[in-house]
Amino acid sequence: MALRILITGVTGFIGKALSAHAVHHGFSVRGALHKAGKIPDNIEVALVGEINGETDWTSALSGVDVVIHLAARVHVMREESVNPIADFRKVNVAGTDCLARAAAVSGVRRLVYVSSIKVNGEETVDGFRYTELDSPLPNDPYGISKWEAEQALHRVAAETGLEVVIVRPPLVYGAGVKGNFAQMLKVLVKGIPLPLASVHNLRSLVYIGNFTDALLKCATHTSAAGKTYLVSDGEDISTPDLLRQLGAAMGKPARLLPCPPVLLKLVGRLLGKSDQVDRLLGSLQVDSSKIRRELGWQSPFTLQEGLRLTIEG
Repeated sequence: MALRILITGVTGFIGKALSAHAVHHGFSVRGALHKAGKIPDNIEVALVGEINGETDWTSALSGVDVVIHLAARVHVMREESVNPIADFRKVNVAGTDCLARAAAVSGVRRLVYVSSIKVNGEETVDGFRYTELDSPLPNDPYGISKWEAEQALHRVAAETGLEVVIVRPPLVYGAGVKGNFAQMLKVLVKGIPLPLASVHNLRSLVYIGNFTDALLKCATHTSAAGKTYLVSDGEDISTPDLLRQLGAAMGKPARLLPCPPVLLKLVGRLLGKSDQVDRLLGSLQVDSSKIRRELGWQSPFTLQEGLRLTIEG
């Protein structure tokens, strides 16, 4: 009998790709939806309403073997909430705790939680990569809520025996990606010059096809229970080289101009865009050797293949 997986956030960028990947590999997939809407093909649907500490998961969890929890209040560049940490905690912490406890009561064997590399921190120094052994250092409401959700899951696991697997990805990219990555693509299409030729950073990314494959490995491998894993393509890239490779794949060569990074940081502060500038200039490297070693996972796509497939759509 096919393993039955409940995917929350199934209509999102990762959720749609994950449901298709799971169905392709013979899993029975049910998607939990906040409200009725367009859903991926070949899956069941369960409407659960708002995700918080009071969500009723009973019907969604019936007969489910594994939950992959993607749904979350996500990091946004322009926060409008008057109390962001409370809003993040309501969905990401209380909502996750509620789901895990309901899953344990329903007889679900395992819950795979998609956390964030922001639990580790925002930036790495030269020659250093984040690992699962690092002391968490989240420094914004989103990262803090993800770390608190991880701790809540460990408490539920200790109390109920529910198997919990935590996965912390860096930026996930692929066809249909939004956010900063999408903005870079728009700039390349327009041929806008960028003062980034003097940047010498390194960043880890994970292609959506690699990430969904890793999530299914975490959902099924016996050795994954109780573990935390960092996942990446396994190849790091600088911001200028990323732009060059994307531009080449699009037939729109990147127009990069030299400019001292210290000057770019100053301009970012003056314009109130320090966070965006820091992501372009800083390094964030991830060591994904643990999941490869313990679960035998190998990324199906190289970084170059992932970038090409992102452009091809």
